[in-house]
Amino acid sequence: MATTEVFQDWDSPHETISSMTRTTRKTTTTTKTTTRRETSASTKTTTMTTAAKLYGKDLSEYDDVDVDELLAQLTPEEINMLAKEVDPDDSFMPPSQRCSYECDKSPTGPLNRKKLIEHINKQALETPDRPELKPYVPGVIRGKKWIPPPQENAKEKEADEQIAIDLGEEYEQALSNATQEEIIDLAAILGFHSMMNQDQYHASLLNSGQPVGLGWDGVTKASQPKAYPMDPPNDTDVDATIKQVRDDDPKLTDLNWNNIKNISDEKFIQLFEGLEVNTHLESLSLTNVGLNDKTAQRLAEAMEKNSTLRVLNVETNFISPPVIVRLIRALLKTKSIEEFRCSNQRSQVLGNKIEMEITQLVEQNPTLLRLGLHLEFNDARHRVAAHLQRNIDRICRVEPMERAKVVAIGVGRDTFSVLPVDALKNRA
Repeated sequence: MATTEVFQDWDSPHETISSMTRTTRKTTTTTKTTTRRETSASTKTTTMTTAAKLYGKDLSEYDDVDVDELLAQLTPEEINMLAKEVDPDDSFMPPSQRCSYECDKSPTGPLNRKKLIEHINKQALETPDRPELKPYVPGVIRGKKWIPPPQENAKEKEADEQIAIDLGEEYEQALSNATQEEIIDLAAILGFHSMMNQDQYHASLLNSGQPVGLGWDGVTKASQPKAYPMDPPNDTDVDATIKQVRDDDPKLTDLNWNNIKNISDEKFIQLFEGLEVNTHLESLSLTNVGLNDKTAQRLAEAMEKNSTLRVLNVETNFISPPVIVRLIRALLKTKSIEEFRCSNQRSQVLGNKIEMEITQLVEQNPTLLRLGLHLEFNDARHRVAAHLQRNIDRICRVEPMERAKVVAIGVGRDTFSVLPVDALKNRA
């Protein structure tokens, strides 16, 4: 193993180079001894290794040379030149001594970008331009003039590269006599939509005739956006509708409070108290009205006592996921709600636990047909969609038989006609 001495004093260049020389000599001697031992151990006959030489002499002859005495005879300039020639690949040396570049200038202080740019501009202005070999004279061309290479006619080149295709006399005659509109229709049928613009392509598919003034080189203009009028503000009287709900007005079957601002919690509570005893309201929409958890809890209690409400919409409010679960659980009490919408709430992500709990509650509801709620996990979405489809199929299959009260009336042997009960009464 090579031994390396740790340098303690970095100020003396004589001692640094002397230590590096001793390290190199010891490394070379140790390597030569190891090579001889390995050679003698691996082979029976001992083979002598050719000793390395330096300036025609063996390295062993330099063992008695006093390196410190030689370094003392060198001048500082010669020591610097020697330090640049030696490879200082030693991690124990500081980086300042491992770098061969040395700057003799004194430091000018911290970096000043503005002064640096001014100095560069000043130096560029003061530096004289290189003298021109041939002076500039207006109108005289210096050097060779660039002449573009000759280009062949583009149309002739395209004509030469065309591939002759034998389509037959009938097809060639049909294409030669076809009009531009017919060729566009044919290209649209074949799916060559890149040969025409959008107006031509859609006109060909819809068989509505080609637009006037649009040929093969026609440009499709952007269609003007249609201006739709703004939705009028919701002018529903909150206090009057609350009174109608509490009085169980039979004329009020659809209540819409959407986008009404600044509705107090007391008015929400009054509405839900009247909803408990109402028997005529079928649709309640409370979108973007600032419904919070406190009022939503009161709504869930009212839904457990109401058996006539079929559509409930509480989208775009500030209801938390646990309260959404509370509302869906309230649907199981009377089982009258067919459509429930509760998306776009305060928390966009419900979480796996909440979604699985909602899925279990929906699977227990036999009357729910539509659920407006964003579910992130595929398992919950698939299970909810499958259950809602089963509810729709059962309603479509069972309700007509239950509502019509169909009876069979015999009119002859092996034949019968079907009439509802009301028709049978009128006939009697």
